[in-house]
Order: sequence, then structure tokens, then C-alpha cells
Amino acid sequence: MEEWYHYLLLVVVGFTVGFVNTMAGGGSLLSLPVLIFLGLPPSVANGTNRVAIVIQTALGTAGFKSKGVSTYPFNMYLAITAFIGSIIGANIAVDIKGEIFNKILAIIMVAVVLIILIKPKMKTEGLEERLKGKYLVFAMIGFFFFGIYGGFINAGLGFLMMIFLHGVNRLSLVKTNMTKVSVVCLYTIAALAVFAYNDKVDWLIGGVLAIGNGTGAWVASRYSVKKGDGFIKKFMVAMIVIMAIKLWFFNT
Repeated sequence: MEEWYHYLLLVVVGFTVGFVNTMAGGGSLLSLPVLIFLGLPPSVANGTNRVAIVIQTALGTAGFKSKGVSTYPFNMYLAITAFIGSIIGANIAVDIKGEIFNKILAIIMVAVVLIILIKPKMKTEGLEERLKGKYLVFAMIGFFFFGIYGGFINAGLGFLMMIFLHGVNRLSLVKTNMTKVSVVCLYTIAALAVFAYNDKVDWLIGGVLAIGNGTGAWVASRYSVKKGDGFIKKFMVAMIVIMAIKLWFFNT
């Protein structure tokens, strides 16, 4: 990256990603391709993106707590198993070839588009939380595997976490988001450590991206999810499809 406006682009993209990730998920499907298109090798882009995710989720968690939203200690149990899984996933990611990574990312992008389009509606009233006993065990097992995927690439995982937490543990939308954000923060620290140890992080670019991510996450966590986001969803779907095609056919 040699042009000054590239850094401005990173801040703008970061804000969008931080906002979208905190509200729902899928933001890394925008930031990862942008980092690759700006010249970072795929594995370095994957590691660098984790810097922004850590900052984004830390500020998002703080924002939720400032509004009195918490699922402790439930979220910590999930974070422990996801933390372990993340180390496994990140170690797989640092050794994968760039071309293969791009194709995997392209496939994931298409899959997430389908999830966005068919995602079941979530109830907002009359929910009885299920945070103990077998439901806690189910969640811990599920988040171990989420952690593996999160450590590997993380892109699009937010949607799956939300569907899982709502369907299995019956959390409200706000508590689902808070749980997701706090767990991602902790397991991403583990993934970032693995990428950093293997020299797969550009700290300057990651820091610039983090400025945008963190700001977007703070804003999103402080305000309720509003209806009428159809335009944003359609825009994201269109951009994801375009970038998936780019990654699959033009990744050299």
C-alpha cells in the first residue's frame, strides 16, 4: 500500500465491517477481500484482519456492558471451548496456500449469501433462556467447532452463531449479539497470537483497519437494531457475489 487514500479506504471499510459484525455478522467478507486486493498475501490478510476484529469486539463488548447487557458466565463457558478451537483453526490457516485460501473464501462467500437470504426470522418476545444443563453442554460443543472455523477464517461466522444461540439457547437478539461479540473477542486473541507467531500480521494496516472496526462496533453496540435494513442486505449480497467471483477466477 503506497497511496494515502488506501488508508482512508481501510477506515471506511473498517467502520462498515465493525457495524455489520456487531449487528449481525459477515463483515469480514468485506474486509478480507479488500486486504487481499490491496496487496497483502491471503494468509497475511487473514492474520491482519484479526487485529481489527479484536479491537472491534472488545469495544463492542464494552458498549453492550455500558447498556447493562451481559450473559456472564454463560458467554465465558463458550469462550473457553472456542478459544481452544481457534488455536487449532489458526494453525491450519497459516500453512494453507494462497490460491486455495482464495477459493475457500469465495465458496464461503456464496454460502453466506444463501444464509443471509434464507436466514429464519428470530422471535423477540416470549423467549425462555436455556443456559444451563444439557443446553450449556450443547453450546460449548458447538462453539468449539465455531472456534476452529473462527481461527481458520472467521468470515460469515456471526450469522451461524446468532442462529445457533437463538435456536438452542433461546437468547434474545440483543443478548445473542452480546454473547457472540464477547466470545469472538476472546477466541480471536488466540488466533491473532498464532498468526503473529508465524509472522502473518501487518500491524500498521491492521491498526488502521481497527480504527474503523472499533468505531463501527461501538456505534452499533450502543444502538438497537433497526428494521428497514433491506437496502444494506441487498448491497452486501451484491458486493459479496462480486468479490467471490473475483477471488475464484482472478486470484493470481
